[in-house]
Amino acid sequence: MSTQFRLLGAIETRTGGGVLEIGHLRRWCVLAVLLLDANRAVPVDQLVDRVWGERPPARARETLYGYVSRLRAVLAPTADVRIARRPAGYLLTVEPDAVDVHRFHRLVTAARGIRDGEAALTLYEQALGLWRGEAFAVLDRARFSAELDRNDLALACGRHSRVLDTISAAAIAYPLDERLAGQLMLALYRAGRQGEALASYRHLRARLVDELGIDPGEPLRELYQRMLRRDPTLTGSLFTEDLAGAAAGRGAVAVRAPVPQQVPAPPRTFTGRAAELAELSAPAAIRAIVGPGGVGKTWLAQRWAHLHRSRYPDGQLYVDLRGFDPAGAPVAPSVAVRGFLDALGVVPEAVPADLDAQAALYRSLVADKRLLIVLDNARDSAHASRLLPGTAGCTVLVTSRHQLAGLVTAHGARPLALGLLTDPEAHRLLAGHLGRRRVTAEPGAVDELLRHCAGLPLALGIVAARAAVRPGLPLAALATELDEETTRLDALDAGELAVNLRAVLSSSTRSLTPAAGRMFALLSLAPGPDVGLAAAASLAGLPIAATRVLLRELTAAHLLAEPDPGRFRMHDLLRLYAAEQADRLGERSAAVRRILDHYLHAGYAANRLLAPFQDAIDPAPPAPGVSTTPAGDHVQAQVWFAAEHANLLAAVDQAGAGLDTHVWQLAWTMATYLDRHAHWHDRATVHTAALAAAQRLGDRGAQAYALRGLAQAQIWFGHYEQARAQVHRALDLLDDLGNPAERAHLHRVLARSYARAGQPRQALPHDEQALRLYQAAGHLCGQAVALNAIGWHHAHLTGNEQALHFCEEALALHEKIGDRHGVATTSDSLGYIHHRLGRHDQAVACYRRAVEAFDELGDRYEEAVTLANLGDTYAAAGRPDLARANWQRAASILDELGVPTGRAADGAARDPARQLIPKTRATGKRHQATASHRPEGTRCLVGAPSHAAGGSPQPERPG
Repeated sequence: MSTQFRLLGAIETRTGGGVLEIGHLRRWCVLAVLLLDANRAVPVDQLVDRVWGERPPARARETLYGYVSRLRAVLAPTADVRIARRPAGYLLTVEPDAVDVHRFHRLVTAARGIRDGEAALTLYEQALGLWRGEAFAVLDRARFSAELDRNDLALACGRHSRVLDTISAAAIAYPLDERLAGQLMLALYRAGRQGEALASYRHLRARLVDELGIDPGEPLRELYQRMLRRDPTLTGSLFTEDLAGAAAGRGAVAVRAPVPQQVPAPPRTFTGRAAELAELSAPAAIRAIVGPGGVGKTWLAQRWAHLHRSRYPDGQLYVDLRGFDPAGAPVAPSVAVRGFLDALGVVPEAVPADLDAQAALYRSLVADKRLLIVLDNARDSAHASRLLPGTAGCTVLVTSRHQLAGLVTAHGARPLALGLLTDPEAHRLLAGHLGRRRVTAEPGAVDELLRHCAGLPLALGIVAARAAVRPGLPLAALATELDEETTRLDALDAGELAVNLRAVLSSSTRSLTPAAGRMFALLSLAPGPDVGLAAAASLAGLPIAATRVLLRELTAAHLLAEPDPGRFRMHDLLRLYAAEQADRLGERSAAVRRILDHYLHAGYAANRLLAPFQDAIDPAPPAPGVSTTPAGDHVQAQVWFAAEHANLLAAVDQAGAGLDTHVWQLAWTMATYLDRHAHWHDRATVHTAALAAAQRLGDRGAQAYALRGLAQAQIWFGHYEQARAQVHRALDLLDDLGNPAERAHLHRVLARSYARAGQPRQALPHDEQALRLYQAAGHLCGQAVALNAIGWHHAHLTGNEQALHFCEEALALHEKIGDRHGVATTSDSLGYIHHRLGRHDQAVACYRRAVEAFDELGDRYEEAVTLANLGDTYAAAGRPDLARANWQRAASILDELGVPTGRAADGAARDPARQLIPKTRATGKRHQATASHRPEGTRCLVGAPSHAAGGSPQPERPG
C-alpha cells in the first residue's frame, strides 16, 4: 500500500513520496467522513450533516461538490484510492488496512475472537499502538472500549506491571467507570500495593455516593472483600498451559514468561517536548539524548519508550548506568550486561565468566529481535558502547550529560541536545502540578517562579511540590523565598548547570520538619543507588515507624522517590545537595558506621538462613540505633539479597575507608548469595577488597578466608593455577594458627580446582586430606561433604563399589546432623552410582528421595534436574511411560522457572520429551548458581554425565 490515511490522532495522508497536502479543515472533514465509511457510498445529505452539523452554509451541496472535486485532484496521483459518484452518494474505494481506523477495528475484532490470551493481548497492543492522540468522539469511545478489553486480558495473563500506568492515567480521565476502577484495584494489588488498591475503592465509593447517590456495583464490592481477606486467587495468572499432561500425573502448569518491559514510567505531569519526541521518532538505530543534569533526559526517554512500546514486540531493556552518581562509581558494563542477560532469560549456568563472552552472548540474543534498549545516564561513549547490539534491528536510546561524540562518530548515533523547557512548556508543567486556577490567580508570582527555575524540570517539580502540599501558601511567598537565596549549587560538569537550583533546594528543605531535614541529609551517605526502610532507619538511628513517617514527608515534597514499595532513591543532584547538609550535621562517621552495621548484621542473619551449616564468623555487636530486621526464612533471605545486591557491593567500597573488619565480614555475608546466582565477578571483587582489608588489619585468619573466596571465584573463570596459588598462600598463613577446619576447606578448594579441570585422580588426595582434617576438628558437616566428594571421585575413576560406600556413609552423617540439603544432594549421588551399576530400582528410590527433599526445600531447579535423571533411569529400565512422565515434569518446572529448554547435546535420549531438557546434570553440566555455595564445606556438588546411554563419565568438580 503506497497511500496511508491516519485518523487516530492528527489527521494526515501519507504516500511513498511524503505527506499529501489536502487543504483546509473542511476539506479534511469531507475526506475523514468518506474514510470512516470507506468502500460504502455515503449519501450527500449525510456528508453535509457530518461536515457542518446544524449550521450548513447556504450553498452546502455546491460547496461539497467543490471539495470532492479538489480531493479527487489531490488523490489522482495515487493508484490505490478513488472517489466516485454513485446514485446513493459518494464512494471512496481504498484497501481497508490503508486507513488506521479500519486496521484498529480489524485488530480489535480479531483479538476478541481468539482464545489464546497472549496472542489476543498482542493484537490489542498493536491496535492501541495505532493511536497517536485524540480523535473523533465516536472513535475515542471505541478506543476506550478496546483499552478496557486489553486491560482485562493483560491482567488475566499476569501482565499487571505492563498496564498499571495506563490504567492509572485512564482512571483519572474516567473517575466513575467501575470496570476501570476494578482493573486499577487488581493491578495495584498484584503489584504489591494492596493499601493503594483498597484506598482507590474507598475513594471511588465516596465519590459515587456524593455525586450519584449510589454504591459501587456487586462485582466491585466483591473484589474489595476478596482483597480484604487476601484471596490467594487474586495473585495468579489465568492463562496457563498444561505441559505435563496426564502422563505426568500431577497437572503441572507453566506460565509463559513475559517479554522484558523494564523502562520505568515517566512522571504523569510530563509535558511539552513535542518537537523532541517527534525527532526521536525519525529513523535511527541509536539516539543520544544529551543535556545538563536535571533537564529531563530520562523523562523524555521514558515517555518516548512508553508511547512507542507497540513497535517493539520483543520488549524493552533498561539500565541506569549512574554515570554521574555523586555517591559512587558508575555501573560497570559487566554488571549491566549481566542484568540484560538475566532479563532475556539466560540462566546463570549459561552465562560465560568472561565479559567479552557475555557481551557476545548478549549481542547474539538480541540480533534477531525488535527491542528497545535504554541506556540511561551514561558517563561517556565508552561507558555505553559495550552495551550496543551488533545489528540494526533494535533501537537504542542513550542519555548522558556528555556530548557522546564517540557514539556519533564511531556508531552513527543521532544526537538530540535537550535544552531547558520553553516558557510555555514550563508554565504548562507548573499548571499540571498545581491546577490552572491557582496558576492564573497569581500570574506575577508564577512568572517569578518560572524565572528562578529557569526551565529546569527538576527545579519546577520541587517548587510545585512545595506549593501543592501547602494549598494555602501564596505563590508570591514562594517566589520571595527563592529570591532571597544567593548561593548556587556547583555544577557537576563545568558549564552544564546554570540555574538557581541550590536556592530551590534550600527553600524546599526549609519547609521540612527538622527531623525530615536531618533524614534528607543523612540519606546522602547511604551506599548504593537506593536504600530500604531498615537501612534508612539505621542511618538516622531511629525506629522503623518514625523513619517511615519521615520518608513519606520527603517523598511528598519530591525530595525522594519510591520507585518500588519500600525502596527509596534520590536524584543525583538532590543527593549532592543533601551531602552538603550532612557535612554540617557533624554525624557522618556515626551514621556511616550504623548503616554498615545494618548491612553486616542483616546480611549475616540472611546468610545463616541460606547456609545454616556454614562456619560462622563473629561480628561485633551493632551500634545503638541499628535496625537489623531479620528475614523470616530462606526465601525471604534470597529476596533481601536480591534487593540489596548493589548496595552491599557499595557498602564494601564504603567500608574500605577505615572499617576494614566490616570489609572482609561483608564479603563473607555475600558469598553464598553471589555463588548461587553466579555473580563470579562480584565475588572476585569483594574478596579482593577483603584480602586488602585483612592485610591492613594484619589478621592472618581473615586473609586466609579472603584468599579462599578469591580462589573459588577464579576456579569458575577457569584460572585453576592462580586459584591453587591463592590456596597455598592461605595454607602458609595458617601454618602456626591451627584451625584444621579452615585448612580442610582450603584442601576442598584445591580438590575442586582439579575436578573442574577434569582431573579426579589429582582431586582425590585433597578431599581425603580434607576428611582427615575435618575429623580432627570434629567438623561433622565437613566430614559428610568430604565423604560425598570422595565417593564422587571414585565414581569417575570407575570405582563404583567404593563410591557407593563413601556416599552411603556421607548420607548417614547428613541425616544425623539434620542437613536436609545434604541429604538431597547425596541421595542424588547415590542414584547416579546405582544407575551406573545397573541397579535401576535402587537408583529410582534414591532419585525419588532427592526429588521429595528438593520439593520440600523449595529448590525447584534441583528438583527438575533430578527428575530428568530419574527419567533417564526409567528409560534404561525399559519404562518409557514413566521416563516420559518425569521428563515432562522436569520440563514443566524449568518452563515455570523461565529456564530456556532445548535439545540435549549428547543425543543419547531419542524421546522428544527428553530432548526438551536442557544441558543440566543429566548431560554432565552442572547448574553453577546452585553449585557454587559449596566451597564452605557445607555439601558436595553432584554432577553427572549422560548415563542414560552408558557414556563414559566426564569428571566434574565435586563441590
